[in-house]
This record gives sequence, C-alpha cells and structure tokens, in this order.
Amino acid sequence: MKRIAALILLASLSANAFAFDPFVVSDIRIDGLSRISAGTVYNYLPINKGDRLTSDEAQQAIRALYQTKFFSDVEFDREGDILVIKVVERPSIAKLTLRGNKDIKTDDLKKGLKEIGLTEGETFDRLALDNVQQELIRQYYNRGKYNVSVDPHVTRLDRNRVAVEIEIREGKAAKIKELNILGNHAFTDKQIRDGFESDTSNFMSWYSKDDQYSREKLSGDLEKLQSYYMDRGYADFGVDSTQVAIAPDKRAMYIDASIKEGEIYKVADVKLLGELILPEKTMRQLVFVKEGETFNRGAIEESTKAIKAVLANIGYAYAKVTPVPKLDKQKRTVDLTMYVEPGQRVYVRRVVFEGNTRTEDTVLRREMRQLEGSWYSQAALDRSKIRLQKLGYFKKVDIDKKLVPGTQDKVDVSVKVEEQSAGSMQFGVGYSQYSGVILNASVSQNNLFGTGDSFSISGERSSYQTNLGVNYYNPYLTDSGIGIGYSASYSKTDYGNTDFANYATSAKSFSTYLGIPVSETDGVRIGMGVSSNKVNLFAGYSPQILVDYQNQIGNKTIHSWTGTLGWNHDTRNGYWAPTRGGLISATTDIALPGSTVQYWKLTTEANHYWPIGKGFVLYLDGQVGYGKTYGGNGISDNAFAALKAASLAGNPNHVLTDMRQDFPFWQNLYAGGVRDVRGFQDNTLGPRVCIDGSAPGSNGTCNGGAYYSQPIGGAFKVLGTAQVYLPLPFLKDVNTARVSWFMDVGNVYKNYQTFNAADLRASTGLSLQWQAPIGPLIISFAMPFRSSAADRHYEERIQFTFGSQF
Repeated sequence: MKRIAALILLASLSANAFAFDPFVVSDIRIDGLSRISAGTVYNYLPINKGDRLTSDEAQQAIRALYQTKFFSDVEFDREGDILVIKVVERPSIAKLTLRGNKDIKTDDLKKGLKEIGLTEGETFDRLALDNVQQELIRQYYNRGKYNVSVDPHVTRLDRNRVAVEIEIREGKAAKIKELNILGNHAFTDKQIRDGFESDTSNFMSWYSKDDQYSREKLSGDLEKLQSYYMDRGYADFGVDSTQVAIAPDKRAMYIDASIKEGEIYKVADVKLLGELILPEKTMRQLVFVKEGETFNRGAIEESTKAIKAVLANIGYAYAKVTPVPKLDKQKRTVDLTMYVEPGQRVYVRRVVFEGNTRTEDTVLRREMRQLEGSWYSQAALDRSKIRLQKLGYFKKVDIDKKLVPGTQDKVDVSVKVEEQSAGSMQFGVGYSQYSGVILNASVSQNNLFGTGDSFSISGERSSYQTNLGVNYYNPYLTDSGIGIGYSASYSKTDYGNTDFANYATSAKSFSTYLGIPVSETDGVRIGMGVSSNKVNLFAGYSPQILVDYQNQIGNKTIHSWTGTLGWNHDTRNGYWAPTRGGLISATTDIALPGSTVQYWKLTTEANHYWPIGKGFVLYLDGQVGYGKTYGGNGISDNAFAALKAASLAGNPNHVLTDMRQDFPFWQNLYAGGVRDVRGFQDNTLGPRVCIDGSAPGSNGTCNGGAYYSQPIGGAFKVLGTAQVYLPLPFLKDVNTARVSWFMDVGNVYKNYQTFNAADLRASTGLSLQWQAPIGPLIISFAMPFRSSAADRHYEERIQFTFGSQF
C-alpha cells in the first residue's frame, strides 16, 4: 500500500510539473493567491530569479510548496522564460466548535488542537482533522468510555473558509463488573485491594467513581499491589499477566490479574558505597533498613530520599542514590547496596522572581531563606516556599533550579508565583429576629501597593450595634522582621430592644503593638493601648446584677490603660487551606494600675492539621479563655457598707452582695456563632439572668414565661472543634474551596470554679468555605445535639457570611 501511495504521489507531481527543456528563470509569477502573501510563498520556494530550472528541481519545488500545507494543488507553467506557479489555497478555519464534551474541558481540548494546527485562523488540513478524531477516541477509551463517538463536520463558507464542528457523544464509562486477583495466598482480596482506585460497584461509587474503568487507574493499582507485597518482604513478587475484557455492549469490564507472590526475604547485609561526603556513621542513620529485618521496598525508597535530602541541604543539589538489591533465592536473603553519587556541590548565583506583577521583589526576597551566593539548600528553599504561601498574596508558588550554562557548580533559582487578590471589599447582609437587618462592610488590603503592608477599615451596623475600626500593620519595620501596627476603633451598642443583656456602651480605643520574630515558627507580640468605655444601664430593663456591679464601681465611664503580651508557634504549611502543621498561641491583655477596673484576660488556642489519606484532612482545635480582676477596683470596705445600707433602705428584699472582685461584665467572654459553637446564635451560650436577679426557669424564661432570660457571658470559656475536610470531586482546588464535616463543643461559665462538663453544648454539621468571585464565603449547616430547653430560643440551623474581593 505504501508503494502504491508513493507512485500515486510521484505521478501527481509529474503531472503538475510540465515537461520542458531546462531554462533560466527570468521572473516568477504566482497565480491563485487570496489569503497567503506572495512573500510567504517565495520564502518556501527553493527557486530564485536567474536560476537554471530543470524538471527535477521543479518537482522538488512542488514538494516544498505542498509541505507547507497551505495549498491543496500546485502547478508549474511557463510563459517564455517566466515561471508561472498556479496554486489552490487550502481553506482557513473561520470557526471551531466543540459540542457534547463533559469529561474533558473545552479549553483543554482546544489547547491540544492548537498544538497540531487545528485552530481558528489556521489553514484547514483534513488529515489533521482525522488524526484529531482518532486521538480524541483514544483519550476517551483511556477514561473507560468505549461508547464514545467523535464526528467532525466541515461546512464550506465564503471567501475560501470553513467552519469545523466536532460533535462528541461521550456515552457512559464502562463499569467494572469483576476485578479478580489470582494467585494471592498470604493476603486476602480485601487486604491487597484496600488502597485500589478501581473497584466493583458499591454504595460509595456514586461519589468515588471507583467502578469506572480507566487504564491509568488500573496501572496505578497494579503498582500499589507490587508495593504492598514488596513492603512486606516479598522481594521477588511479580504480576504475571493482566487480562481486561469488555462486554459486547461496551458497558461492563472484566479484569483478571494473575500474580506470583514469591517468598519472604530478610536483609542480610547493607552497604554504602560511593562518595559519602558525610561520615558513614551519619549516613547509616539515614538508612531505615537494617540487617536481619524483613525486606521493605518502601523503607529503601525513604532511605534514598533521606540521603538525597541531607546532601541537598549542604549544596549537593543533584545527588543520586541508587539502591541495588541482590537476591539469594536459596537463602531467601537480600544484600542491599546503596551507591551514593553526590555530584558537584553547587551554590546559588541568583534568585529570580516571576509572576509578581503587583508585589515588589523586596516583599518576596525578604521571605527567602535561600540566599544568593551561598551553598544550595533544599531545606531553605522548602521553608521559603512555605513562608511565601503563608503571606496570602499568591494562589500558587513554584520554586525551581537550573544550572548556569557553562558551569557545573552554579545554579539559578526561579521563584514563580501566581498572584491572587490580596485586597477585599466585603459587604455582608444578615437578618435575625433579635437584631433585625445586619449590614457590615470593610475595605482591606493585605498587600498595600505591593509593599506587604496591610491596611483595613471596617464598619458594622444593626438595630443595636455600630462598629468602626481602622488597622495598619508594617511587618518589616526592621530588616530583622520586627513589625509595627496601629489600631483605632469606635463601637456603640444598645441592647435595649433585644433578648441579650440590656445595657448600652460607647467605647473608643487606640493601641499600638510590635510583632517580634523569635524563630522561623515563633513570634512574640507586645502592645500598649488606651480606651474609654461609657456603660449605661437601664432601670427596670437591665439585670440587677449588672446594676449592682456598676454601683459598686461608682463609674459609668471606664478608663483603661492596657498592656498586651502574646506568643504564637505557627507550623502550618499554607495560608488559606493548610493540610498539615498547626498553630499554638497565647495572649494576655492586662488593664494596668490606674485603670478604673484592674483585670487581666488570657486567651489560648492550639490547633493542628493531619492528612489522613485519600485527600482527607483532620483538623482539631481547642481554645480556653480566662479573666480575673486584681486590686481594690476603686471602692473601700466602708464605702461598700454605706452603699449596702442605702440599697436595703430602698428595697428591704434586695441584698447587695460584694462583687467588687468579679470580672467586669463588659469584658465577658461569649460563645455561640458561625465561627464558634455553630448551631447557636452569636454570643448566646453561657450564663443567663433575669432582670430582677432571680434564676431563670428550666426553659430559660423569667416571671412565669413573660420574657426570656438575658445572656451576659462569663469569665471562663472552653471551646473544642473537630473537623474532617472532605476531598469532593467537584472541589479539586482546595485553595479555592473546601467542605468539612465538623463537631463543635463548648460553653462559657461565670468563672473557673463554676465549670461543669455536663453544661457543655455541642453541635455537628457541614461547612463550606469558598473563595468565591464575590469574596470569602462561609456557609454552615449545624444541628445541635447537646443542648437544653433554655437554648432552643437561640438555635440556628444555617449560618453564613460573605464578601467581595478586588
């Protein structure tokens, strides 16, 4: 067939190249061009004016023009000594349309088509279209879709153009009806198939799609099968054969894999050869396979990685470690030799940043732990990547190295980043029967003008509350990483028309603080501030216990000089969606001597992320808050005795207790809400009181059910959260969205002495965190499963918050 095709082509070329005597070309004329310029043809034509043209050279020229794929027909003619080239242009592709593709995205398909020349504006080649058809069918076969059909349609248009439409009918993926492993005796089918991505249909297949056949998945599963056996000593394990059969209707797959388990081998000897660089004793500590132990390929691979990592950290960026096991089948032992080739030690010549169109190079460079001019260190690069990711400015960070041309001991490090929105303009709207419409707005920029500084201004307004705040932070006041921040706020609250503790506050505050790095993972925060808070209580509406406290203090306006000391230990591997590491923090706020009320408040938190396999991530978090007063708080014993006598004279049934050492109620800790114990309204858990000071009923009501008791918070808080982040197939990018199942447990108590685990509240549910186009969105659906009748009034099933980013 190939010979016939070649003869036909030669005959065609011979027909198009007329028979003539050789002549000298005085000029060249091209007829038939409409879209392609004559200059383009001249560039590909191996003939020039003044050349002597023979029949062989004419045929070579025709072949050259055909190879451009610009023309469907080429003919040479002669008018005197003028060479006349008559061409018929191939049509151009005016429109390329894909229909019916769901499994493969249109953008991905068009990108692949462009690489082979099938794209809008290019010359249409029927042969390329046929190749595309076969390639698409092959790709769908690899996805287990054997019922796929790919039908290209070409429509002729005016001006020598065509419209190409590729219609795809994907069909349904063939499902695995049988998956048999033959020859296994040491382990059950369930044991060896536990980590397989392929499986027969089961109750979770709708989610995992594990019953859909894929050649790539099967290959990966057979590799896992080999690793399973070799990690347990079966050094001569092998897959003898694999048979895949498809049903006539192309909807069912039958898979048989025949294996040879072999025998269990022990490690007889472990040798380290080559140029070790470090002392052999040190290197052997990196080998996790010991003499006398069962052979384990996984441990050998980890040993290889460990040795390469240590060498890479001291400059040997291209070190090679080759493990060579030698099997003695009679003794069933393995002699393991690990050859170490460190290669040339290299240092970093330059660190180059790419993709940071808004962020200054300085902001990235100050996070780099790999310095120019120093020995290459993989550990330093890994730490640099984590620090860049935790800035929150970049969606993606990739670090690569490349040898400097002409050298063996110098590399350039390329840091490629993909920037994401570091600023946000958030607008929130909510509603509840207690506070009515809640409006909040904020403008923030975590990377101000690309300098790495952060600035925000925010406001919130509801029927009972108004908040305004301004914050600024410079993380690099000094080159050593000491940062400085400033914060100013104003808040006004009036709970008079709600079920919360009825009082009003009007507070103004200003503070400044320093962030001091102690190590790569630890930092200290020191701050000072001043605040003024006017607290108004309403006779007959505010709980008597709050009125008594304010009377004992003797001031409605509370002035405070505050000091802050905080510490945090942060090992998380990301900013938005970490998957490993954790955060431990502790912060103490102290109202210093000279304040109207002297107190201190400690808040601590510890959390951690663990990847637990197959894309699942476990997150645990615990928080404890505690507050206490110190000093006399502005009233003497004699003054208190006089105040008590006056109280008894006004109301003989009211006994004034000494609460001068109680924690100030306007600084109380609260629990409940979308970022706390979900399923309960914000700040509604914990102690509740009646207006007259009496204890509320079991259902939380007062005065025979006339009204609800009022939440007032407390000085001791406990909160625990367990979450499992789920690898949903439609949420591939966890940096954009993630869904978790959670369980929250917590409550607030008057003080530490009143803590009772039986009073803890708990809820469970699902939560969605999404970096949506309108901004960060958090939606939670929670079901309280540990509560009391008094909590029913404050339960919420769906809670959300959202904003918009720029």
